[in-house]
Parts: sequence; C-alpha cells; structure tokens
Amino acid sequence: MQRREVVVDGERMVGWRAGYGAGMPVVCVHGAGVSSRELRPLVAALGGAVRAWTVDLPGFGQSGKPSRPLELVGLADALAGWMAAERISGACLVGCSFGCQLAVDVAVRHPELAGALVLAGPTVDAAARSWPKLVWRWARNSVREDPRMAPLNIADYRDAGMRRVLSSFATAMRDGMEDKLPYVGVPTLVVRGEYDRLVPREWAEEVTRRLPRGRLVVLPGLPHMIPFKDPGALVPLIVQLVRDGVPVVRHG
Repeated sequence: MQRREVVVDGERMVGWRAGYGAGMPVVCVHGAGVSSRELRPLVAALGGAVRAWTVDLPGFGQSGKPSRPLELVGLADALAGWMAAERISGACLVGCSFGCQLAVDVAVRHPELAGALVLAGPTVDAAARSWPKLVWRWARNSVREDPRMAPLNIADYRDAGMRRVLSSFATAMRDGMEDKLPYVGVPTLVVRGEYDRLVPREWAEEVTRRLPRGRLVVLPGLPHMIPFKDPGALVPLIVQLVRDGVPVVRHG
C-alpha cells in the first residue's frame, strides 16, 4: 500500500491507497476512537480489484491532532475535504461502525462525493444511545472479535488520548442517522455480522427500510468488526456493488 499525506484546513491527514485503474474508487471509513489500522487489511485485499483508500480522520492515528475534538459534522467535513484534496469523487464509501454514520452524513451533505455506500455494522440505534447500554453491548460483542484487534485498539486509544476517544463515542450517540437515511440517493448495501451484538438485526433491517435503494446482507458467523475479522467476506460484495451499481440481495 502507498502512504500519502495531504493538508486539509491546516491539519495533516494521512491515508493509504491500494490498487490502480479506472472505475469507481472505494474509500473505507474507520469507526469511533480508532484509526484506519483495522481497515488496512480490507484496503489491501480490495486493491487487487479496485482502487481503494482509507484515511486517519483528524485526531486519530497518524493524522494531525486538532486542539479540540471534532464533532460528527466536523469529522465528516474533514473526510470530504480529504477526498477533494485527493481528487476522489463518486466513490463507494465503506463505513465501519461509526464510520457508517460519517459515510451517510457525507452522502447527504456532499452528494457529489458518493456513488454508492456500504454500511458494515451501522451504529448507533436509539435503544443504545447511552453509555451503560453501549458499553454492555460492546462487552458482549468483544468475546467474538479477533484477539489481534485488541493491541490495535490500545495503540489507537493511546495515540488519540481518552478525551478524544470518549468525545467520538459521545458524538456517535448524539447522531440520529435514521433521519438522514431517506435522503441517501445512491445504492447502499447494509452488512451485519450474524453475531454482531452492537447492531441488532432489527436495527439493520430498519436502516435498510429507510434507505431508498438499500439491501441487507447478513454474514454468518461474524461479529461487529467484519472488515478486520474477515475482509475476504466483504471484498466480493463491495466489488460487485462498485461494478454493477446494484447491491446484492442475500439475507442470512
């Protein structure tokens, strides 16, 4: 993968790119409190078929650290600014967890940047918008995640600092993503792991219903962090969406 740096609104943003050629590019968006570390295996796997990118949002990973944590809108605007700096438009935005909320926000407020969406483990449903409920779900889900992810999370939390980490989770809980979904005009694939304890099946189904062009895929045997646990399960779904513009229909 190629590491790239650009400056967006005075802040350094570091991204990674894999693959070359024409066609719809793919941009993978990381979740709350973490960086792109967990998504780079997916980007590398996608690079064999499409142009794929990921980026550390401001405050996380190797990107610059604003003096104050950014709210969801600020993070989404930073993502949009980074895409403009890298001359990426009409992309398939692949959100993971909180990254789904950012992808939806970009698709609604910066529609020229999004040609399709993949929402892998979309958070946060109304029933879990409190710290006790979110922490309980996270604990239940963690037992099924790949143990190799834990040291990556620790490194991400260290790099960002706990004030910024907690702020990112708080802004995720304040966001009513469901109200934006009817305004997403591009083909959208909602992906849920069968054993995802952060994203109930009912919520994944509601997200899909609210999308004008949405489809749901449930992947057997997988938890919340599908892009890290089994990137190979996502690659063909993303590639088909990018090439055909129509989400596959495969309910688990």
